[in-house]
Amino acid sequence: MTTAPGASAVLPAPSVPAEPLQVTPQGPWHTVRRELAERGSVVVFARLQDWLSDFPSDLPPATSTATGAEFGAGMGAGGDSALPALLGRDWQRFTQMTNDDVRGRFLASRLLLKYAAAAVLEARPADIDLAYKPGGRPYLRGCDQVDISLSHTADLLVVGITRRGWIGVDAELSSRQLRGSAVERQICTPYETQLLARTHQQARNAALVRLWTLKEAYSKAIGQGLRFRFTEFGFAPGARRVQVLRPDGTPGSGDEWSFCTWSVAGRYTVSLALVDLGFDDAVDVAARTMLDEAMADALLRQPQNTRWTAQREVRDPL
Repeated sequence: MTTAPGASAVLPAPSVPAEPLQVTPQGPWHTVRRELAERGSVVVFARLQDWLSDFPSDLPPATSTATGAEFGAGMGAGGDSALPALLGRDWQRFTQMTNDDVRGRFLASRLLLKYAAAAVLEARPADIDLAYKPGGRPYLRGCDQVDISLSHTADLLVVGITRRGWIGVDAELSSRQLRGSAVERQICTPYETQLLARTHQQARNAALVRLWTLKEAYSKAIGQGLRFRFTEFGFAPGARRVQVLRPDGTPGSGDEWSFCTWSVAGRYTVSLALVDLGFDDAVDVAARTMLDEAMADALLRQPQNTRWTAQREVRDPL
């Protein structure tokens, strides 16, 4: 499974990842750390099944009589489950899910987030405290200088991490049909509609999918999600230098914003929005470097000696 910049990809700037890196629970996490150290940001992607094979999601849903040991049954001899420690505050939410597909995607996406964050923070995945802002945007509690973003569609998971400011990522099937649909009317500004009308019909759907992912990524980066109407801001389809535009096509953002779009695995469109807020450009973002000693001890607690911990230390120590 490989990636290649799409025809509309923006030429990479020093603060923008060159292309997404494919990862599994085994890594390559040293490459992820190096990418963030050298460029300030990194985007990783994964296949859903790669993250469910070691951590099955078919645990029984929560009931009024189920115990923690019962939830762990089937994960290993004696009900030894790593998932409660790995998911942390998300464990209860996970056990209350009843749809297998939803449970699997939720589990895999949270594991990918924690593994990726652990790699750049030089911590263990179980030590990462993943929390959520009022709108549902995930963040790393106690690590304000590192911003994260998550997207998933079909069997693809994507995570973006930056130490430079805010980041947003979004993924969509490249084959999704938006041309001529109600969605097209709901996401395009008047200026975008004019430009798309001049686009060859064969290329119009690809341009719409790209616009959709760029808008999703940007709205995630600024913490608005779908609350920000997509007809209130836009981009120029096919532009080499991508910037946010007002509905009439005039510039709406400055040079602090960077955007990029890639074709991933030959069937997905992935877009990135990144704003450089002028944070300290220090390469070392290890948790114990950024946090004071008391906070680090509180957040990076020593995990229980679980079966998962022993396996991770053998495979790819973080």
